[in-house]
Amino acid sequence: MQMRTTIRAFTMTLGLATSTMALATGPTARIAAERLDRGAVALPTQGGGMLITWRLLADDPATIRFRLLRDGKPIHDSRVGEATAFVDRKGSATSRYAVQPIGDKSAPSPAMMWDKSYLSIPLTPPADGVTPAGESFSYTANDASAADLDGDGRYEIILKWDPTNSHDNSQAGYSGPVLLDAYRLDGTRLWRIDLGRNIRAGAHYTQFLAFDFDGDGRAEVAMKTADGTVDGIGTVIGDAKADWRGHDGEVPQRDRTGAKILPDGTKVAPMQGRIVKGPEYLTVFDGLTGKALATAPYDPPRYPGGNPTTEQLTESWGDGYANRSDRFLAGVAYLDGHLPSMVFGRGYYARTAIAAWDWRDGKLTQRWLFDSSQPGKADYAGRGNHQLSIADVDGDGRDEVIYGSMAVDDDGKGLWTQPLFHGDTMHVSYLDPARPGLEKFGVFEDQRQNGMIGSALLDARTGQMLWSTPAEKDTGRGVAADIDPRHWGAEFWNSSSAELFDVAGKPIGPRPRQMNFAIWWDGDLLRELLDKTTISKWDWENGKEIPLLSPEGLSSNNGTKATPALQADLIGDWREEVVWRSADNRELRIYTTPYPTTHRFVTLMQDPVYRLGVAWQNTAYNQPPHTSFYLGAGKQGER
Repeated sequence: MQMRTTIRAFTMTLGLATSTMALATGPTARIAAERLDRGAVALPTQGGGMLITWRLLADDPATIRFRLLRDGKPIHDSRVGEATAFVDRKGSATSRYAVQPIGDKSAPSPAMMWDKSYLSIPLTPPADGVTPAGESFSYTANDASAADLDGDGRYEIILKWDPTNSHDNSQAGYSGPVLLDAYRLDGTRLWRIDLGRNIRAGAHYTQFLAFDFDGDGRAEVAMKTADGTVDGIGTVIGDAKADWRGHDGEVPQRDRTGAKILPDGTKVAPMQGRIVKGPEYLTVFDGLTGKALATAPYDPPRYPGGNPTTEQLTESWGDGYANRSDRFLAGVAYLDGHLPSMVFGRGYYARTAIAAWDWRDGKLTQRWLFDSSQPGKADYAGRGNHQLSIADVDGDGRDEVIYGSMAVDDDGKGLWTQPLFHGDTMHVSYLDPARPGLEKFGVFEDQRQNGMIGSALLDARTGQMLWSTPAEKDTGRGVAADIDPRHWGAEFWNSSSAELFDVAGKPIGPRPRQMNFAIWWDGDLLRELLDKTTISKWDWENGKEIPLLSPEGLSSNNGTKATPALQADLIGDWREEVVWRSADNRELRIYTTPYPTTHRFVTLMQDPVYRLGVAWQNTAYNQPPHTSFYLGAGKQGER
């Protein structure tokens, strides 16, 4: 397609010529950024030769130029502002490349050499198991994250293993334990953490954070733990013999989903496999070894004291079988404008509770707790999504937590709330370049309470509704991304409408069928469609998808959500990589783009909104990361 390299980028107020400088002076002025290397990679490209890409870093001067070496000899000196990508038509997979800033006296940075379009990381799945009910289970490689665990400037992959008998909160039954692995890109496994029998498996239970929380150059890993969790060096947290799982019994249930219907029509929830008692912990692990560094009581608990009756749990959260109380979210936020904090949420259908934690000088301390059950906060109940987002929406240099149809300020006080209630999808970014500030696009399922609204675009700072689309039933999916250069700003689509909408909410044509992820892949500034194990280009002229990458032997995750293990700008220039698991769960594959580009941006991982989006991407119903600036087509005619 000829549209690939024709689109011009605009940031909030700056065009492509200055967008690099805008990014280069932004992140480090406010936050403690990761210390990344050049991340150079070389792989075969279409048409023959090798494509070499590398990172532009936030602290690089705007005038920086690069020298590219093949087998130790210079082959290209870039111009000021030139893309950090080069096609060497004379190169091959046996060549060896390195990149060096011109005038820099340090040694050139060698490029990773790939002989195909992906890097393979071998996996060893956990052993199969059998539940107390005699049911067998095995494991699938599920959500992943990325962080520099050893401080070498290169990302490692943190992978969650999900048992095949994982459950939604509405469903009874035992699940196998959840495990997490850490891998270097060369395939070395650093550690394995076993969360144990007292952490239930499912999309809403284990949200893990991998980030450098204390600014020492090495990332930590944090998550909810329980009695019997085994860290990466074999140490048990809590009581190794404790078993807090329900084994029998039933409690009243008002919800139809997952209910057992008795002969008289009464709905009950079987308690087998559910965990409604026992201590709950928050643990920070060393990123390099998996060693537990600190453990604190998880806040908020199910109930003060930890062992509520059915009536007490119902009074506190809305039901007595942990459907609402055990839905967890997590993210990373720069609440003080410098060092990152952990954000762990509990509940969103009814009561909403969000706690912020700091890891400083070897100590885990709580910064604040926001709880909709507290006096004066009732309007914040029931607004949460199956995910959250983090961004500085009010421009004060400190992040806010966007928790569905509500936001919490950096100090733990409510910022705004909208009576749109729960939804399954949302996107926070600079979506409309014609207006100041960030926007939040989301879809909703409770049309009877919210005035039959299926999707809406809100001002992320104030919660003001900018426009909405109607729906008569649950709108399960929705996406915001710039996929059509004829309309300035992002486009929007959702599962309740056959139409594609512009930034004003005006229908502009048919929507794509894909409604999961969007990815910057092919070299222009439009986003491509990522769904299942296929990346496609939206052909805006003919209203159809054109596949760009559809490898065989891979599987997506999380059922109908059909998400990758991870999407992030892990290596190379500003384009994104996608990580899928092999169908047999013996391999992770990291795919990078084979397309050249003429556009140059600081690595997206040094844009604060994008980097934090990668950190929370594994949370519940996964969403793609977005940038704090507008990365897309310019006004019509400016391409």
